[in-house]
Amino acid sequence: MLIQEPSSISEDIIYPDSDGEPMADNTKQFELIVYIKENLELLFANEPNVFVAGDLLWYPVQGDNKIRQAPDVMVALGRPKGHRGSYKQWEENNIPPQVAFEIWSPRNRPSQMAKKFDFYERYGVEEYYIYDPDTADLTGWQRHNDKLELIDDMTDWVSPRLGVRFELSQDILIIYRPDNQPFLNFIELDRQRQEAENRAHQAEDRAQQAETQLEEERRRAQALEARLREMGVDPNQL
Repeated sequence: MLIQEPSSISEDIIYPDSDGEPMADNTKQFELIVYIKENLELLFANEPNVFVAGDLLWYPVQGDNKIRQAPDVMVALGRPKGHRGSYKQWEENNIPPQVAFEIWSPRNRPSQMAKKFDFYERYGVEEYYIYDPDTADLTGWQRHNDKLELIDDMTDWVSPRLGVRFELSQDILIIYRPDNQPFLNFIELDRQRQEAENRAHQAEDRAQQAETQLEEERRRAQALEARLREMGVDPNQL
């Protein structure tokens, strides 16, 4: 991991929680950011020391509030869940986010993305992914020593840190969980929830019908037994 550069530290320095930039430039970019961020939250829901955030300012150097970046999505393994106004690395056991995602938007410029790349390379990101929804282009880099090196082929690439697999199908980015189940958007998640509820209700109805049928058979058996006794027949002797 890259060692934080020394700097003069002042307790009076303010680290803003916002850089004044919008989270997304259009609905497509916003939906992809939410799609990745929320599904990663679900993936690591039972892992207390995996922190996932979207559009959160990351300050890697104490004492310098100009050195900062807000990845569209970032994952810091080894850091506890919880709300933060920003990610101040010196308050996070000096652990940088290991994985960063950027969704390309029309407002992005190559020079701007180059600066982001330099930042992520310099301050310790281990995996960096850029997706352009307009061209369906997915590019990834993985750290080797102190450099982020281009991943030659992203087809079915599996993230070493996250365990997720990337696939482009009909110009649509699909990300698969380690159990090979695809990430789902909110509409798909809600549909899945409704289907699960319907299955639960159907199972409950079947159980209730079975119980009702069993109770009816008990009543018939009791009525038959009573009738036999009225006729002087001991049902236990049959």
